[in-house]
Amino acid sequence: MIRCETKRMGRPGSSVMPITIMPSAVVVAAWVMMGGIPRVSQAADDTPDRPNVVWIMTEDNSKHYLRHFDSDGAPTPRIEAMAAHGVTFDRAFSNAPVCSVARTTLITGCYAPRLGTQFHRKLVPASLPDDLPMFPAELRRAGYHTSNRKKMDYNATASPDVWDESSGKAHWKNRGAGQPFFHVRTITATHESRLHPQTNPENGPLETAADAVVLPPYFPDTPEFRHTRAKYQDLITAVDAKVGAVLDELAADGLLESTFVFYFGDHGGVLPRSKGYVYETGLHVPLVVRVPDAFADTVDRELGSRTKGFVSFIDFGPTVLNLAQAEIPSGMDGKPFLGDGVQVGEVDARDTTIGYADRMDAKYDMNRSIRVRDWKYIRHFEPIFPDSLVNVYRYQMRAYQQWKQLHDAGKLDFTQDAFFRPRTPEALYNLAEDPHETINLADAPEHAGQLRMMRSRLEQELREWPDLSFMTEVYLVDEAMGDPVAYGQDHVAEIQRYIETANLCLQPFDQVEDLLRAALDDTDPLVRYWALVAALSLGDAATPLLPEIERRLLDVEPFICTRAVEYVALFGDKDPRTNLYRSLNRAISEAEALMIIRTAIFLQEHTGGRFPIDMQRSKLDVLKPKKNALSMGYWKYLNSIAKDNPPQSRRQLNPAAVEDPPPPVKTIPGTSGK
Repeated sequence: MIRCETKRMGRPGSSVMPITIMPSAVVVAAWVMMGGIPRVSQAADDTPDRPNVVWIMTEDNSKHYLRHFDSDGAPTPRIEAMAAHGVTFDRAFSNAPVCSVARTTLITGCYAPRLGTQFHRKLVPASLPDDLPMFPAELRRAGYHTSNRKKMDYNATASPDVWDESSGKAHWKNRGAGQPFFHVRTITATHESRLHPQTNPENGPLETAADAVVLPPYFPDTPEFRHTRAKYQDLITAVDAKVGAVLDELAADGLLESTFVFYFGDHGGVLPRSKGYVYETGLHVPLVVRVPDAFADTVDRELGSRTKGFVSFIDFGPTVLNLAQAEIPSGMDGKPFLGDGVQVGEVDARDTTIGYADRMDAKYDMNRSIRVRDWKYIRHFEPIFPDSLVNVYRYQMRAYQQWKQLHDAGKLDFTQDAFFRPRTPEALYNLAEDPHETINLADAPEHAGQLRMMRSRLEQELREWPDLSFMTEVYLVDEAMGDPVAYGQDHVAEIQRYIETANLCLQPFDQVEDLLRAALDDTDPLVRYWALVAALSLGDAATPLLPEIERRLLDVEPFICTRAVEYVALFGDKDPRTNLYRSLNRAISEAEALMIIRTAIFLQEHTGGRFPIDMQRSKLDVLKPKKNALSMGYWKYLNSIAKDNPPQSRRQLNPAAVEDPPPPVKTIPGTSGK
C-alpha cells in the first residue's frame, strides 16, 4: 500500500545536494519570451527560515493541451519560464477525474474511497478522523498563514482551523509581518462550462487555427470537434497569462525567490471522454514547480530539469508540509517529492499511480485504475453502462451532442463508436504504443501475466484501504459519514467479501455458477447486490441464474431490485419496468433514487427502444423536500425524452407478475436482510 509514515526531516545537516542553474539557450529564450520577471529585493523576507508555497490551479485541463508537455498543445511561455527555473513533472496525476473528489484528495493527502469522499458531489459531507486534519491546519499550527482564493469544493467537512481566510479576496498580503504563507489560487478560465454554448458560441472567433489542431482517433473529425479543441487551446493560452500575473505579483512584493510556486491542473479534461473518466485525459495533469533561489539547496535537482517519476495528488500535501518543515500526519497516504530528505533517485523510481471514479453528479459508475510505468489497467465494476451514459451537465457541450448524433446515425468508425458500447470488466492498455487507450489487451494471451499482476496490485490496494464504495453510497449515507474511516475498519471483513463477490465475473461462469447462485440468495443484502453486478458483467453467460435473478425483482432493498431489473431487461424475456417504477417509488434516500434513475436512463437510451420510461409512474416522494436535489435534474431529463410507447422486443415480452413486496427496511450488511 502506498502510504507514508515518515516525519519531517529538518534542514540542519541535510544531505541533499545544492541545486544548480543550467545556463542554456532554451532557458534564456524562455526568460526573454516572458518579458522577464523583475528581481525585487526580498525586503522583510530577506533571509527567511522557511519557504512560502503558492499553488496555482487551473480547472479541468489535462497535460495534453500544453506544448510544454505535448507537442500538439498550446504555447504557454510563462509556465515554460517557470519550468526553466524549476522542475517539470512529466508524470503527475490527479487520483480522480472530477473537481470535488480531486480537491478532497489534495487537501487530505488520502485516497478518497478510503475516506468516503469519492462521490461528486457529496450528498452528506464526510467527517475526518481527529488525527487526519486537512493539511493546511498543520501549516497553521506550524506558524504559517493559509489563504485560499477561493474554490474549496471538498466532500469532507472542513474544520475552522484549515484556512486563515478563504474567499475571493484571500491573499498572502493579509498575513503577519514576516510570517510564512501557503496560498492557493484557482483559475477558472478553463472550466468545462467555458465550452458550453453560452460561453462558446457556434463558429465563434478563434486564435488557434481549427484546421491545425490534432484530434485523438476516438473523436470524429468534424468542424465542431476541431472548433472545440481550438477554443480550449485558446483558453490555455489565456490561463498562461493569468499564471504569469501571479508570478509578477509575488515578484513585486519581493517574495518570488522565497516562494515555491506549483502550477497544475486540478484534474483532466475537458473535451469529451476526459473529465469524469479514468483515462489518461482524465487523470494525467501538468505539474511545474518553480524553485526559489533562497531554498534551492533543499531540492536535489537541476533547474530546468524534468522527471518521469510518478507523483499524484495524495503526495502534494505531504510535499508542502515537508517544504515547510511541518509534521506529516501518519494517516496520510502520500509521501513528499520535494524538500529535505527526498532523494532524486527515489522519486525518479516511482512508477505507480491509482485512479478512481464513482458517481459524477447524478451519473453513477464505479471504476478503478492502476498505472505502472506505461501499462494501464482499468477495472470497470459497472461494465454494462457505456462511457456515453448521459451526464446532463456534461452533455451541454455541442461536441458531446454531435458525437451522440453521429452514433445514432451510424456514422462513426469502430474506434469512435466504442464510447457508446458496453465496456469490458477489465481493460489493459500499453500506453507506450497506445497512448489514447483504444486497444484493449485484456484478452490477449501474450499479456495474461501482465493482466494478472496489475489486477492483483489494484485489488490489494482496494482491500487495504478498504474501498468504501463496496458498501455503496446508499449505506454510507445512512450509516457511515460521521466517521467513514472507522466505519471502513469496522467492516473490513464484509468489504473483502464484497470484492470477492464482484470479482467472480473475472472467472469462467461454469467455475463460479454455484457461488453466484448462493450469493444471490445470501442473507447479506450487499452480497446479493454484488452478485447481481457480477452476473451483469458476465452477460448472457449467466442466464442459467435467471430464476434466482428474477426473485431479486422483489428484494426488500429497492436499489437491489434495480440491478435485477437491468439483468432481466438485457438478458431475460420479461418486461421489468413495473419493478423499476415500484423501486423508485420505494426509494428512501436521494442516493438510492439516483441509482435507480441511472437505470431508468439506461433502459430508455440503451435498449434499442424496447423499454421507454414513463416517469409519470414515479412519484419520487423522497426528493420533494430537496429543491436542488441532483436527482431532479435527471428526472426532468427523463420526462423530456420519455414516451410511454409499447415495448419493441426481439422476444415476446410478458409483463412481470409481481406482488407488493414488504416495505423497505435498511439492514446492516452482514446481518439477515433477505
